[in-house]
Amino acid sequence: MYLVDLIRRCAVDLIRRFAVDVIQRCTVAVAMTFALAIAVPASAQTPDFGAWMRALKQEALSAGISQATLDTALTGVEPIERVTDLDRKQPEFTQTFWAYFDKRVTPERVKRARRLLATHGDLLARVEARYGVQPRFLVSFWALESNFGDYTGGFSVVRALVTLAFDERRGKFFRAQLLDALRIIDKGHISAEAMQGSWAGAMGQVQFIPSTFRRHAVDFDGDGRRDLWNSLPDVFASAANYLAAIGWRGDKTWGREVRLPAGFDFDLADLKTRKRIATWQDLGVRRADGGDLPLADLEAAIILPGGHLGPVFMIYSNFHSIMRWNRSILYAIAVGHLADRIAGSPGLTATRPASEKPLRRADVETMQTLLASLGFDPGTPDGVVGAQTRAALKGYQRKSGLAADGYPTYEILDALRESASGAGRGD
Repeated sequence: MYLVDLIRRCAVDLIRRFAVDVIQRCTVAVAMTFALAIAVPASAQTPDFGAWMRALKQEALSAGISQATLDTALTGVEPIERVTDLDRKQPEFTQTFWAYFDKRVTPERVKRARRLLATHGDLLARVEARYGVQPRFLVSFWALESNFGDYTGGFSVVRALVTLAFDERRGKFFRAQLLDALRIIDKGHISAEAMQGSWAGAMGQVQFIPSTFRRHAVDFDGDGRRDLWNSLPDVFASAANYLAAIGWRGDKTWGREVRLPAGFDFDLADLKTRKRIATWQDLGVRRADGGDLPLADLEAAIILPGGHLGPVFMIYSNFHSIMRWNRSILYAIAVGHLADRIAGSPGLTATRPASEKPLRRADVETMQTLLASLGFDPGTPDGVVGAQTRAALKGYQRKSGLAADGYPTYEILDALRESASGAGRGD
């Protein structure tokens, strides 16, 4: 005990000596800052939520939002820890094409979508006449966004957006969304209590964020409110109005599954590489059943969402419109193919591999680090397979005599390890 007490006294003495030395060497201002940093608890150094909320309310009032709305929507609101956790959460595994697709385009969903298309046929026809968007696509978006309205989210949109706006990481974007949500409530379209949605603030049966709601939501049933939670006329018309605004072509489809010829140059398989359908025909691309491509004079691109061993798609301008709704290639394919299935088209001709193993995020980081060590720049290793990583991977595959599809697999990771090992040995 004596030894422990002696050590403790010595430690205290050292701390005191250090503090005195700091105070003697620093200006008064720096010394005060040092003292405060020791004395003030860490929690007190975080931004003041109360002050932040007061500033938000003042900004909202200046923007014309009523005090009554602010009292109703914001009184007692505090950040939701679960929302912050979800915003910070990163997926452990990369998303493979088949894992994503098989969960979203199921026989049961196709069957239900066809039934609902028939049930709401008259309404959907009126929406198509106004906005030029085919009913099968509207039903497909409806299915993908909320499972036909079954699930529109379990979070208070206002509370979720307050949480994300207060967080400095993406605060500016979500503050703007929060103010738009308050404007929507202020206009009487929905009450603060009934405004339920996702943890990120997406709302209603087609999951519009507040800014999209304000610009594109429609009161199609004429009741004076734009209700994306309970009014199917408003739901379908709002989705169609948004699609029309972002370039949808009502006289065209989204794309189709195709077949590539032997020896196809995979560098041509890219969202940005667009050629006339006739040019693709000349390059040997065919329909999935082997037939000639359609004669339509359209620009199209070729994509390989599951690598060269997976399905191949030729995509048109409407595909890019879907991606303006949601920036995921897999989402856009699911919406387009489900719409085809609703119309009676068969499933994909490509089949799922017997064994498909998604890469862990840590494995993708390792892959990126190995690519960089071999002279192929994937950007900062972050475990996310983005465009730069795919480009670097294509470069490595091309140099190594592999199919240059830019698709990450464990086989490619093993090849990279072997290449890096050989480079280290000077092979």
